[in-house]
Amino acid sequence: MDEITAKELKDRIDRGDNVQIIDVREPNEFEIARIPNSTLIPVGQVMSRMDEIDPQSDAVLHCHAGGRSARAIEALKKAGYEGKLLNLKGGITAWSNDVDPSVPKY
Repeated sequence: MDEITAKELKDRIDRGDNVQIIDVREPNEFEIARIPNSTLIPVGQVMSRMDEIDPQSDAVLHCHAGGRSARAIEALKKAGYEGKLLNLKGGITAWSNDVDPSVPKY
């Protein structure tokens, strides 16, 4: 599975690269901490909302630490999703640790 670090994601955002950030956590987690401009699609809804993920851009999926997003990527690939999918290594915790310490840890 392809992964991206929080710093690499931040660099891509800063460059204006075509990336879509998909947060697969639950709504209550999204309210606590989030990456700017991310789209919330809880892991249990990923398959039914697959059409919201743009295959023309790289999609970076993330959760709290990386496990749920990895499962979501595997499910999307099995379902035939053809766009590029990247797992954010370490999830929102890595984003808080390595990019934006103002993002709360939970």
